[in-house]
Amino acid sequence: MKSIDNDPEGTRLPIKIDSTSNGEFVPQPLGERAALGNELAMQRASAFAKRKGLSRRSFLVSAMGAAATLMAHNDAHARSRPGGYFELPDVAALDEAAAGETLDKKEFIFDVQGHFVNPTGQWLEKIPDGARPLAGLPKSACELSDEPGDRSYLECLSGDQFIKDVFLDSDTDLMVLSFVPSARDAEPLTIEEAAAVRDIVDTMDNHRMFLHGRVNPNQPGDLESMDDLAENWDIVAWKCYTQFGPGGKGFWLDDDVGIAFIEKARKLGIRNICIHKGLSFGPQSFEHSRCDDVGRVAKRFPDVNFLIYHAGFDVIQEEREFQEGKRVNGIDSLVQSLIDNDIGKGSNVYAELGSTWRFLMREPTQAAHALGKLFRYVGEDNVLWGTDSIWYGSPQDQIQAFRTFQISDEFQDRFGYPKITSELRQKVFGLNALKPYGLERSDVEEMIGADRVRLAQAEYRETPNPTFRTFGPKNRREFLNLQSWGG
Repeated sequence: MKSIDNDPEGTRLPIKIDSTSNGEFVPQPLGERAALGNELAMQRASAFAKRKGLSRRSFLVSAMGAAATLMAHNDAHARSRPGGYFELPDVAALDEAAAGETLDKKEFIFDVQGHFVNPTGQWLEKIPDGARPLAGLPKSACELSDEPGDRSYLECLSGDQFIKDVFLDSDTDLMVLSFVPSARDAEPLTIEEAAAVRDIVDTMDNHRMFLHGRVNPNQPGDLESMDDLAENWDIVAWKCYTQFGPGGKGFWLDDDVGIAFIEKARKLGIRNICIHKGLSFGPQSFEHSRCDDVGRVAKRFPDVNFLIYHAGFDVIQEEREFQEGKRVNGIDSLVQSLIDNDIGKGSNVYAELGSTWRFLMREPTQAAHALGKLFRYVGEDNVLWGTDSIWYGSPQDQIQAFRTFQISDEFQDRFGYPKITSELRQKVFGLNALKPYGLERSDVEEMIGADRVRLAQAEYRETPNPTFRTFGPKNRREFLNLQSWGG
């Protein structure tokens, strides 16, 4: 990977609160308070850097820069009496030690949803000559390619960039590499290519990456492919999209094709099924983005783990307190499905936070409701950390934001939400994922010991050079460009 000097003038904030999408939902413009938070953060970065005798870029790369940005967003939302906030010492924006005490790594982090795009994959053969897939995304100035060309910009979503963003610029220890919804002949990442990236990481001594096998049972050939995925690719889970399928028609998990899928997963002995719920692609099969079927299949198949990706969250549904029987979309659809099927906390249903937390970082009241409901109804042991990176660049800002987020005392009292303690953060960041993935703490300690990744991190962080970039679509035009080749 070519070394570049990222943002020397300090024009990008370390906490990337913007309109970026993972390509599965139309980007949503920032609200007034979130935009004000970014404005305040940049103003303070200039002033605080001057007080510390640092360049603005140096200040922003430090823990003080992240602290100052989070605290600016607190101030921007203060008048609205938000249900959540970022909890930091008052001095953190100007005291590196105080900022580091709060923001530096202290937990095991197991990210169960990561992505990258192969910049030279077979999927490009389906793209017409002259077309520039993903070219509208905010990474066209990428300089990673050693051989510039019409599509060299795709290197910004490549395996090399993925490894830098995830394992050097963030505190992530382990990651599961997942897939995007696509037809079989248009996948921007095939299982072969995913395995190749895992192998790159594995050459650094220890296994830090795991693979999903993508299955859409309503798509011809996918059920049949499960045997090959299980036998030859060492997958740890299946990934499916109930709202995706031929002609835009989705399916329920307890439809015939869904039951056939679950039964085959059981037969093959890989009993983790990761299901995209929420983040509706559009009007087609919108109903199948809801979680109505989750409780039904979880009750029917207690020996299968159902990992609900995005936790049912949808950007079109404002997250508020749960009122039984009142609403059927968003996280409430997951909660209602569990209640309807008498499934309590600590069950075989897990809620994953990829894109959900990233979006809610900009909406502290919705974030408090969303997290509070998941902890209360799904269970503190059943919420999983996921970031949907590489679409959002390095997940470090998501990690730092969650490390400091707190539900207000008012919301704890009114809605029965728990205080987010250090113990609870450790569970969400990684410990909860150990159970469905069949890992023991001793296994983890062996995986992330003094391997080459850890040594590379130590060397890199002597002079870190994060991009503070996001790579997914930021507006409707970029989103439609992405959608035009994905199916």
